[in-house]
Amino acid sequence: MFFTRLTVTIMSIQDTILVTGGAGFIGSNFVLSWLQAAGSRVINLDFLTYAGNPSSLDSLKTDPRHLLVHGDIADGELVASLLRQYRPRAIVHFAAESHVDRSIVAPDAFIRTNVQGTFALLEQTKSYWSQLDSADKPGFRFLHVSTDEVYGALGPHEPAFSETTAYAPNSPYAASKAASDHLVRAYHHTFGLPVLTTNCSNNYGPLQFPEKLIPLMILNALEGRPLPVYGDGGNVRDWLFVEDHCAAIRVVLERGRIGETYNIGGNSERKNLDVVTAICDLVDEMRPNPVIGSRRKLIGFVEDRPGHDRRYAIDASKIARELGWKPAQQFESGLRRTVRWYLDNLPWVENVRTGAYLKWIEQNYAERLAL
Repeated sequence: MFFTRLTVTIMSIQDTILVTGGAGFIGSNFVLSWLQAAGSRVINLDFLTYAGNPSSLDSLKTDPRHLLVHGDIADGELVASLLRQYRPRAIVHFAAESHVDRSIVAPDAFIRTNVQGTFALLEQTKSYWSQLDSADKPGFRFLHVSTDEVYGALGPHEPAFSETTAYAPNSPYAASKAASDHLVRAYHHTFGLPVLTTNCSNNYGPLQFPEKLIPLMILNALEGRPLPVYGDGGNVRDWLFVEDHCAAIRVVLERGRIGETYNIGGNSERKNLDVVTAICDLVDEMRPNPVIGSRRKLIGFVEDRPGHDRRYAIDASKIARELGWKPAQQFESGLRRTVRWYLDNLPWVENVRTGAYLKWIEQNYAERLAL
C-alpha cells in the first residue's frame, strides 16, 4: 500500500515500528523478514531515490501490516505526524546514501541525507519520546544502522575493527555516516534518548541495486559484458549476507543494551578478485553459454577509485557474546543463493535498470582507463 500522508486510527505503541529507508536494499529485506518473523505493523518511510525500489515490496501490496510512505526523513512535519498517528515502539533507521563512488562525485547528497536527515529525524524522535507516558517510555528504542567504513582502513595483518576502534573515515560517504553515528551517540548522552547503533560489514544478497559489486558482476557475467575490477583486485572486504544482517538487527533491537554499539560481520573476508571469480564460476554453472565460454575471461582491471580503502574486517565477538548472534550463512552458500536469485528475477533487474543507472555505470567503469 502507498501513501503520501496517512490518516488512520492510532495504534498501540507495542504494535508498530517505523522503518526509514525500507524500500532500499537492506531496508526492504528487513521489512520482509520483520513481517515474517515478528508480525507487527511496519510504517515504512522512504524517499524513493534511485536505490529505493517499491517493487522489492510487491509481496506486501495487500498486507495491512505494511504502509509505504513516500517522504523525506528531513521533513520534520511528516515525521512528527507519523509518530503522532502510529505511536511506534521503535524506529529502525536505514535511510542513507550509501555508495562510495557516488559520494566522491556528488558528496552534497550524502551530507544532506546522512547528516542533516539523521539530525532532523533525531529531533523529531526526541520530541516524540519525551512525551510518551511512563508505561511506554522505557520500552522505546531508536536503532541506527551504520557501516564499518567509519573505522577507516586496515593493513593486511591488523586486527579487525571492534566497537572501540577509533573512527577514521576515508571517503565522503564514510565521513557522513561517522557524523550520523556521533549525532546518535550525542542524543543519548545529552538527552537520554534510548539509542542502539549497529556497524555492519559489506552486505550482499537479493534486492541489491545493480551498481554494487556483486550484482553488477552477476549481471555482466550473465550477459557476457566486461567485468571491471578496481586496481589489482586485492581490496579485502568482510561479506555479510543480508538476511543474517536483518536477523542481527532484530536481536539488537530486542535485547541490545541502550547506548551500546554492536558490530555485525559475516566472518567472510575475501579479496574482490576472488569474489568476482567465484561469481564467474557460479554463473557458468547455472547459465552456461558456449558463445561466451568461461566468464573469467571477461575480467579486466580498471583504474582504482580515489582513496580506495585496502581492507575492512569486523570483529563481531561482542554481539555473539552478549546477544548470542552469529551469521547463519557462509560466504559460499550465501553467494550461491544470491546468484540464483538474480538469475531467477531478471524482471526485477530490468525494472531498476533506468537510464540514470546506465549512465552511472558508463561514467564509473566504461570510461576508466584499463591498467
